[in-house]
Amino acid sequence: MVSFLEFEKPIAELEARIVELRATASVGDINIDGEIATLEHRAAKMLAETYAKLTPWQKTQVARHAERPHFKDYVAGMFDNFMPLAGDRAFADDQAIIGGFATLGERKVMVIGHEKGDDTASRVRHNFGMAKPEGYRKAIRLMELADRFGLPVVTLVDTSGAFPGVQAEERGQAEAIARSTEACLKLGVPMVAAVVGEGGSGGAIALAAANRVLMFEHAVYSVISPEGCASILWRTADRASDAATAMQVTAQHLQKLGVIDRIVAEPVGGAHRDPVQAIASLGEAIEAELDSLDTLSAEALRTDRADKFLAIGV
Repeated sequence: MVSFLEFEKPIAELEARIVELRATASVGDINIDGEIATLEHRAAKMLAETYAKLTPWQKTQVARHAERPHFKDYVAGMFDNFMPLAGDRAFADDQAIIGGFATLGERKVMVIGHEKGDDTASRVRHNFGMAKPEGYRKAIRLMELADRFGLPVVTLVDTSGAFPGVQAEERGQAEAIARSTEACLKLGVPMVAAVVGEGGSGGAIALAAANRVLMFEHAVYSVISPEGCASILWRTADRASDAATAMQVTAQHLQKLGVIDRIVAEPVGGAHRDPVQAIASLGEAIEAELDSLDTLSAEALRTDRADKFLAIGV
């Protein structure tokens, strides 16, 4: 059973009724297949209509859904021969960012991304996808390794932001994020980034200063969380919905603003309802973007990246 969000309550009630009728049909002699089919059609229609007109705040909730695919799911479903590489060679191995060599289709790549975890123990181990300086320094090391061996870089962004703790600040969080962003921009190999859930603040851009930036249809990407923005502007997180609307955090807004290049469609009801289809769609989109970048020289790739980001807001 899918965990339903607050705005999905009418759909949840319909699907609960369908489950009840199926249970009744399985133990009784009454034929209620027609009624079940009618309710299923109504539920599917309601789901499609609801997701066709989500507000920015509702999209934020979908992007944060605990059952959306995570980095490990993309690695398992999209890549082959994944070989994880650990550590920043300076302090520690940060499990909030994972990366390593992999094969995408027929192409060898370096894949790097945030991992939030999918249960209590793994969320704690991965620090909810909030990386510390050693995580970004690991990402830098892997990007430089990819550059050295001529491997394209693929990054999967899903974080509410970099870890804001005292220890992270003491170890140079801001500097690590800036260096990671710089490492993206300096790459002489193609780089494609995909925002698959939340793209939060510098914690996201540190892995997303790419030649091509993709976003899932119901992902969000912003300089601060809607709650954080509301707390600053209105001194209350209760106005997060207003903040999400004002910040234009959705893929549809950001494509119009030139912040992202491509929107990847999700299954009806969000990626969490059909992870296999969502992962396959993203894999095809990433391969298509890498194909379009294959013929560019190292200098052309750097120029393309710089021009892309300098043009934002002009």
